Amino acid sequence: MRTILAVDGGNSKTDLALVAEDGTVLATGRAGPFVPQSAGVAAAADVVELGARALRDGMAAPYADVLAAYLAGADFPAEEEALRAEFEARGCAGAVSVANDTFAVLRAGASEPWGVVVVCGAGMNAAGVSPSGEVARFPAVGRWSGDWGGGEDLATWTLWHAARMEDGRGPATALAELVVTRFGTASVAEVVHALHFGELDPARLHELVPGLFEVAAGGDAVARELVARQAEEVAVMARVCLERLGLLDTPAEVVLGGSVLAARDPYLHGLIETAIGASAPLARVVVSALPPVAGAALAGLDLLGADGSARTRVRDHFRRSG
Repeated sequence: MRTILAVDGGNSKTDLALVAEDGTVLATGRAGPFVPQSAGVAAAADVVELGARALRDGMAAPYADVLAAYLAGADFPAEEEALRAEFEARGCAGAVSVANDTFAVLRAGASEPWGVVVVCGAGMNAAGVSPSGEVARFPAVGRWSGDWGGGEDLATWTLWHAARMEDGRGPATALAELVVTRFGTASVAEVVHALHFGELDPARLHELVPGLFEVAAGGDAVARELVARQAEEVAVMARVCLERLGLLDTPAEVVLGGSVLAARDPYLHGLIETAIGASAPLARVVVSALPPVAGAALAGLDLLGADGSARTRVRDHFRRSG
């Protein structure tokens, strides 16, 4: 029976699964961060190989018949090709498929191999696949490519509004109290000072995001405006993908993924559904309940032409284990 090495390579961790053609999940594992931009393509591929050897009890390549790798850092075709060539040169599998990790979230959340996905974690990204296989996507490399609305942006703007409220430049908002409570300071200015002098890791600002939604739920006007802007950004990315693929007037799934959207905050989720429905009334918004590595496994089964029972078996496994 043929096998699939499914990989979800992210900036913080790499999840792997070895899956049989009938959908049986033979083994799962986790390796380190997949960061080809900073570590280089070869070092990033090493992370996948390390994880693959662990799944195969130290066995050398090839690790499976198909490698279905969905990877952070595969943002442009040239990057996808470089990674694919690296895995092929190492003989990791008989066939190698490489794509951006956003597509794994889409495959994990959609009922079919097509649809649109918007992912919001630290950053924002969106992509879509039509029933005939056409693809819509964004570079999603941050402000350079016009992106706004990831957790990093939400956290930064939360602090921005808090600072302006405290020094008198902005309207009153409970976000200032959120900041000082979260970091245990007497003022927002102390947090800014700590960031400036390297006493506080900027990555810790992400801790403000859940609080932002709590403050918005309490009716704070500034927080609600920020969350509404986030909802509009999600909706516009979904709309553009649907439009590019000719799906605006067709029943289609819009999958929401990533830590911010998977939390399914009622206020944010309601705004997103309303905004998407206004431009694509037949679209159905769904939140992915499976991890992205499950999407990679399902995509691998698609490549093998496996039957529906295999896909059901994979979904059931990851629902139970999740």
